[in-house]
Formats: sequence, C-alpha cells, structure tokens
Amino acid sequence: MPFNASTLDSGNTAWVLASAALVLLMTPGLAFFYGGMVRVQHVLGMLMQHFFCMGIVSLLWVLCGYSIAFGGDNSVIGGLHFAGLQHLGERVPGYTGDAAQTIPPIVFACFQLMFAIITPALITGGTADRFRFGPFATFVILWSLVVYAPVAHWVFSPTGWLFEHGAEDFAGGTVVHANAGAAAIAMAIVLGRRRGWPGGNFRPHNVPFVLLGAGLLWFGWFGFNAGSALGANELAGFAFMNTNTAAACALLGWIALEKLRDGHATTLGAASGAVAGLVAITPAAGYVTPLGAVAIGFIAGGVCASVTGLKGKVGIDDALDVGAVHLVGGGLGALLIGLWGSADTGGADGVFYGGGFELLGRQAVAVGAVVLYSFVATLIIGVLIRMFVRPRLSVDEEREGMDLALHGERAYDF
Repeated sequence: MPFNASTLDSGNTAWVLASAALVLLMTPGLAFFYGGMVRVQHVLGMLMQHFFCMGIVSLLWVLCGYSIAFGGDNSVIGGLHFAGLQHLGERVPGYTGDAAQTIPPIVFACFQLMFAIITPALITGGTADRFRFGPFATFVILWSLVVYAPVAHWVFSPTGWLFEHGAEDFAGGTVVHANAGAAAIAMAIVLGRRRGWPGGNFRPHNVPFVLLGAGLLWFGWFGFNAGSALGANELAGFAFMNTNTAAACALLGWIALEKLRDGHATTLGAASGAVAGLVAITPAAGYVTPLGAVAIGFIAGGVCASVTGLKGKVGIDDALDVGAVHLVGGGLGALLIGLWGSADTGGADGVFYGGGFELLGRQAVAVGAVVLYSFVATLIIGVLIRMFVRPRLSVDEEREGMDLALHGERAYDF
C-alpha cells in the first residue's frame, strides 16, 4: 500500500533523524565503555570490533536486514520486498489507522538501522580479549541476519507474532538488550574462558574511558528511547524523562549496594549502574510513569550489581558482564512493565494500576521466547564457525594482545 505523504509531519521527521544520529553515537560510546574495561593490550581490538559493526551492519541493513525485520505480513519473519531499500514509497507493513506513521519510511529505516548496529556490538563485552577478528566478522554477519532481524520482526513490527500477542517493548529491552545478553553468554561458552581467569589481573585499564563511554551512552540513549515515540510529542517527553530518571536511580542503587557490601562506592560502579538503569527502562520508557521509572531504576541497579558475582560461581567468563547488565536488565525492565505499566503514559495497565496479571504474562512470554531463541541460535552459529576456523586467539596471541596480534597497532606508545 502506498505511503500517504499527506500525513507527513516535518517536526516528527526532524526529531527521528536527530534521534537516529544520537543512537549511532552510542556505538562509539559503547566502544569506549568496553574499551576502558579491558586490559591495555586489547583496547584497540575492542574499538575495532565496534567500528566494524557500524560498517558491516549498515551494509547488511540496506541489502536485506531491514526487509527481514519490517517487510511482509508474515508473523515470524519479514520478506525480501524491501531488499536493497526498494519500494520505500510504500508504508511500513502494519502501521495503519491510529498507528500510521507520520515520518517517511526511509527515515524509519535509518532510525532502526542504528539499533541493528549496536546490538551485535553489545555482545563483544562477553567475548572480550579472545575473539579473532575474522571469525568475529563472520559471526556478526550471520547473527545480524539469523537472530537480530527476525527478533526485531517478532517484537517491533506490528505484523510480528509477539507484537500481535500484546507484548510491549518500547525501544528494545528484549530485541536489543536481552537478545544481546543471551548471545554474549552463548558465545562466552563457545569461546571458553580467558587464560588465567578468574585469577590474575583483569582490572579495567582505563576507568576514565569507561566513564566517558557511559556519558556518551547516557546522552545517546535519549535518542534511543525518546526517538522511539517516532514523533516530537508528549510520549517522547515521558520517554525522555523516564530514561534519565531510571539511569539516575540505578546509579544510586548500584553504588549504595557497593557501599554496603564492599565498604566503598566506585566510579566503575556508578558508570555500570547508570547503564543498567538505561537498559532496564528501555522497554518501559513509553509505558510507565516517572514514579515507575524510579522503581525500575533502583531495582535494576541493585539486582544487576548483585548478579555480576554469579559468573564466577557458574564458571562462564562473560568478561564485561553483558549477561548481568543487558540480559538481566533488559529482561527485568520488560517484566516490570507488567507491574508498573500505566495507560496514562502510553501502554496497558499493569498489576499496580489495576490491570491484573495478563500484561505480566505477555511480557514473560516475550522475554522467554527472545532469550531462548537468541541463546540457542547463537550457540549453533558459534559452533558452526568453530567447525571451520579457529575462533579465539592462541596462547601467544592472547598474551601479546588483540591490538598487536590482530591489527599491528598499539593504543599507547609511551
């Protein structure tokens, strides 16, 4: 069906384009956030992986990724009608009636591209210090098309089965964060532990980098969440306020737990807490009130900080706690919509607003389906890659570091 150009709103279009640019900035921000956490000989390797995602996923999105995610009326996977970004004079399938878009389809494709870029980049925190670049590149290509695009169709596309089921995910708590978190754990299992882990010195080499990255993420997240309103309107305002509120409260919750548990609050904890709050509010930003955002932020800060200690007990070397922050944070935020969701903001009423447990049940189905599919599909992709090539660094390469062994460069030359 042709897109109705008479419905275009220039203000909404400008806001979504600006939001897309903000979301793109998040990937370099994430590169610094992760890059500061790894050891000094691996920092450029980490940054390179993120910039590679910006390049390859952009190409894949144009060729077929967008079409798989948003093309066609099939409830499981989109078609190839929009491959090569053809036929964008037609409306995005499913966006009709009150949900009809007031931005050009090409602008919507630009905005969604930025989500597709950062999601595989998030996985690199689980595989830090040991994933060879060639196999990593193959992994990103396969994972973006086999996992990310179909999951985006399920949840974000109005024709997707989880969307039709009534699951709510405003900006990607399941599609981006729980999805990437489950994949990070799967690939950490496939690659195995870093040599010397859990003993040895694995402390962050540059905490100011981490704080810089967290600041860029916080800034870009306003485009991530408020931009998902797809308009310059009241809903975007709620999403903006909720995003900031949850990040602030999670930061406070994380460092408060550190103080009680360890006797001191850390700057690394403050940065991690802010990101945990941003992750948790992502699915809920347009569905809860600011008081709901306060609750989600404090809960996420405390829970995610507590879960970081589990990886040592289960023996999975999720190097930078992608599972604890993104899988747990994203899944938790999606589930808490079932408690704090409010029709006064933009979604259905949750338990605390008289809506009963139906919404909570739908959220649990969405989280469970995405996490299970992502984990299993990623394991299969990782094992297939391992059958044909060596995916991780050798002993000498890991000791020398990704920077020199893979890229022939040093981050610092004092």
